[in-house]
This record gives sequence, C-alpha cells and structure tokens, in this order.
Amino acid sequence: MNKPLILVVEDDAPVRNLITTTLKAHDYRFQTAAAGEAGVLTTASQNPDIILLDLGLPDMDGIEVIQRIRSWSNVPIIVISARSEDSDKIDALDAGADDYLTKPFSVEELLARLRVTQRRLAAMNGDMTGRESVFTNGKLRIDYGAGCAYLGDRELHLTPIEYKLLCLMAQNVGKVLTHTYITQKVWGSSWDNDIASLRVFMATLRKKLESEPDSPQYIQTHIGVGYRMMKVE
Repeated sequence: MNKPLILVVEDDAPVRNLITTTLKAHDYRFQTAAAGEAGVLTTASQNPDIILLDLGLPDMDGIEVIQRIRSWSNVPIIVISARSEDSDKIDALDAGADDYLTKPFSVEELLARLRVTQRRLAAMNGDMTGRESVFTNGKLRIDYGAGCAYLGDRELHLTPIEYKLLCLMAQNVGKVLTHTYITQKVWGSSWDNDIASLRVFMATLRKKLESEPDSPQYIQTHIGVGYRMMKVE
C-alpha cells in the first residue's frame, strides 16, 4: 500500500527542504506549496492525506488556511510553527488543526507525529470496535463503534487527538495517568514538545467537555504528575 500523500505548506525554503528530504528518505509521497492560497488550492485539487502547515505564510495567516480547508475537508492538519505560546496552539486547534509541532523540531519528532496521525486515521476507521461498544460516565457517553462522544444529547466535536485522550482517560477511570504514560500512548514518545502539547490538548478538551473548565467535573489535574478521569454519578 502506498504511504500517505503529504502536502507541505511552508514558505521557508531550508525548513521545507528538511521536511521533504525526510519524507523522501522514508518513502512518503509529497507535494509542496510556499503560500497559503497555493496550499488551499493544492488541497482541493490533489486531496492529500495529511497536511503539514506553517502558520507564518507570506499571503495569509495559517489559521485562515485551516479555517478555509475545514469548511469542506477533514484532512488531518499538523501545524509546524515557531509560535510556541499556548494561546497560539489553542487558536490553531480551535480553528481545526489536529496536532501542533513547535520549531525547532527533530526529524524523529516529525516522523513520530506522522506515524501517530496514520494510526489515528486507522483507529477512526474502526480499530476501536473490539471494545465494549459504549462507555458512560455521568452525562458523558463515548460510542467507540461510531468514534463519537456526547455530553447529554450534544455531540462533542473533538479533534482525533482529543478523542484519543478522552478514550484513554475513560479506559482508566479513577487512575492517575502520568504525563509520560499519556504521551507515550497518544504520540508514541515523550519529547518536550509532546508534554507541552498534552497541556494544550487537555485545555481544549476541557473547554468542550466541562461546563466550568476551571472547576472540572470529569478530568482532574495532578500538578507535576498527570491527569485522572473522575467517576461521575
């Protein structure tokens, strides 16, 4: 089976060359775009499997690129950006990005994120069906077979990583899961980028899951250790 087609939207030539050289060395198919508009058009015409997207593009901000693509496509988007503030990551994830890798990054980190995205795509296509079909905790309901989560009658619109985090917490109700354990399960590694990303993804997950994120009902933070899903009646 052919490896996924990766679209690299990056205007910095040295970074673009590093990414494409890495992809070529690992037999990924790829295309490139050096500006946002070109990235949107290439997505529409070539239907890539995964997009690697810089935010600081010459013609438009990467957030706008995400929003435009999300208006008609659910293709996984991994942001690769020098913007390292949590607020920048949350803005990108809120716009519809699936993952966020901060520059500078290692080749191993990039390859790990691609592998995780491929596994996530496979999981969303049915790998969860071997478990008990529905998990319930208070108003939270996870339908593993459908790959959906609900709070009461409202469907939660989760990114693939948010969904995987939620499922991991649900499978371990009452247990404190360490940062390292969670990042190994979700990303397959525990790079500093992964630990930082975990904090951001937990924040965005809580915004969708908790009526009062500052007083969480479902996911409790154990500072310096990890997170725990609490049993809710």
